[in-house]
Amino acid sequence: MKRIHSIDFTRGLVMVIMALDHVRDLMHVTSLNQAPTNLQTTTTGLFMTRWITHLCAPTFVFLSGVSAYISFSRLGNRTASRNFLFNRGLWLVILEFTVVNFALWMDIHFRTLIMEVICAIGVGFIVLSFLLKLPARSIGIIGLVIIFGHNLLQGISFPANPVLNTIASVLFAPNMLRVPPEFTFLVGYPLVPWLGILLLGFACGKLFDLPLPQRKKIFRQLGIASLLFFCLLRLSNVYGDPSKWAVQKTSLFSFLSFINVTKYPPSLLFVSVMLGIMFLVLSLSEGIENRFTRFFVVYGKVPLFYFIIHLYLIHVIMFIMVFLQGFGIKDLLFGEMHFGRPQNGAGVELPLIYLIWIAVVLLLYPLCDWYGKYKDAHRENVLLRYI
Repeated sequence: MKRIHSIDFTRGLVMVIMALDHVRDLMHVTSLNQAPTNLQTTTTGLFMTRWITHLCAPTFVFLSGVSAYISFSRLGNRTASRNFLFNRGLWLVILEFTVVNFALWMDIHFRTLIMEVICAIGVGFIVLSFLLKLPARSIGIIGLVIIFGHNLLQGISFPANPVLNTIASVLFAPNMLRVPPEFTFLVGYPLVPWLGILLLGFACGKLFDLPLPQRKKIFRQLGIASLLFFCLLRLSNVYGDPSKWAVQKTSLFSFLSFINVTKYPPSLLFVSVMLGIMFLVLSLSEGIENRFTRFFVVYGKVPLFYFIIHLYLIHVIMFIMVFLQGFGIKDLLFGEMHFGRPQNGAGVELPLIYLIWIAVVLLLYPLCDWYGKYKDAHRENVLLRYI
């Protein structure tokens, strides 16, 4: 099955950007006690370092839906596609709560579990496997209804009923669910909002059946329309995001307030601006193959492999940073809501964060290149489709 260069490039680009956020989260000097998008305490550099990485998750989820459509259309067997999607989705959920969570917390007791993007994609694949009987257009409409309407349910909670409150959190709203004495379950990516993005991606997979010049034009139009929609709705301050924008102390910070939209859960405005940028990247990369695009394609061809390996590598580098700063093994904090970094004093400033990020990406290049070539040479191995 011939791969589509623009998909691999766009996915690879956001995977590289994603590593920046994880390096910042584990190693930036203020990451334990300061939200990078809090306009009262942040700097422009820190804000934009976090904001640009918002592009990663919605693009990753959307393109997962696109890839599901392409596999489904090329396989031509509804039952086989449904079984593969269901099994792959189940595998991703298991992977999230084992391999990925250990990479994040490095706690052999698993006293903290977080539900993030891999689980959201996995559950999305499972749901999609039951929706394959519907036309792609209908699946896309379901996705749009979720994207446009889920903000109406963002305040849903049942504080008097722990079971219903847990279900509502898993489906609609981020939450921290603590189970005494020492277990915390974090809902970072509630399932329904992210499902909408994946279903829309599946429906948009049909666009890749079109001739390249036509889909290039359509992606450009979708990107511009989505960004215009974002600007108009954001100006109104009426609907689409629980966080309103406001005039700040400077024009620059007023602009930052304007683009400071909510990722948890992904608001309508968040999805509009991020998918708008993604569509423009797809349009610009259609039909272009050079050394620059091929660099990112290496990562985009093996996204799950890269995702897992880069988490472990960044965490190892974090431990090296901690030891170089004079801390010892006894200073490492593990357990509930701790990932090994000492509470106070550890961390580096933003310029060094960027240098570490570049080093991580370059260190992973030969490994991802090797694995991508290995998968291409062993297409008969079905297990390789799962990583």
